[in-house]
Amino acid sequence: MKVILAESAGFCFGVQRAVDVVKKQIQDGSKPLYTYGPIIHNEEVVREFEENGVQVMEEDRVDDYEPGTVIIRSHGVTRAVEESLKAKGHTIIDATCPFVKKIHRAVDEHSKAGEHIVIIGNPEHPEVRGIVGWINGNAYSVISDNESAFNFSVNSQSTVCIVSQTTFNHKKFQELVEIIKQKGYDIIVLNTICDATNKRQVEAAEIAGRVDAMVVIGSKNSSNTQKLYEICKTRCNDTYYIQTADDFQPSDLGSIESVGITAGASTPNNIIEEVQKKCQK
Repeated sequence: MKVILAESAGFCFGVQRAVDVVKKQIQDGSKPLYTYGPIIHNEEVVREFEENGVQVMEEDRVDDYEPGTVIIRSHGVTRAVEESLKAKGHTIIDATCPFVKKIHRAVDEHSKAGEHIVIIGNPEHPEVRGIVGWINGNAYSVISDNESAFNFSVNSQSTVCIVSQTTFNHKKFQELVEIIKQKGYDIIVLNTICDATNKRQVEAAEIAGRVDAMVVIGSKNSSNTQKLYEICKTRCNDTYYIQTADDFQPSDLGSIESVGITAGASTPNNIIEEVQKKCQK
């Protein structure tokens, strides 16, 4: 069986940076050591850190934790969360992805200028909730699909600033922007989908279009992995979404000549390698 592994599979820059920050704090012996929510969307990585004394701080129980070192996850948090943690005596180490921080600065600046902020993304995703927390005032909307884009409406004199969740589907982003543009508003579009996400999506689509089966590896609650699966599924009917090598057997693929493998930005290399070896046997 021919196995094609996507070059972009695995940790992106922002995720690797966040993981490295946690590892350094473990080595430095920081105690108590927390991450605000799971540091990344990968249960295997979070479990490994917990075994090394890192506690995942639950967002609705912040008052229950004694002062310590809190690492802000790669998805980022709201301004209010940062201020609250500092007020409770915690030392903050910010591992927010730099591309996400760029969005925080953009919505802060544009909302101060009186513009209506539109975030294209999943309203329940922690990255999007964090972005909302850097907007000044309530002049914002979160748009995730065609229906919400068609229903979007603001004062005709408003300037609309559009940003995106970094892991959003690039093609879908363009589609939603076009729907909003047709409404005739004065619009500023900031394409904040990170280059690594776009590259990963394009590469996954290309591979899926020339193999008999496609395997997408990543956590079930990983937004970027879900997008990869959706993209691959449109190009290859036999597309499988797994979290670890234990979730997959080569016999699941049936009689095929080629299989492609890609993985979300929070998937460790060792898991990708295990899946690749299984396919090669």
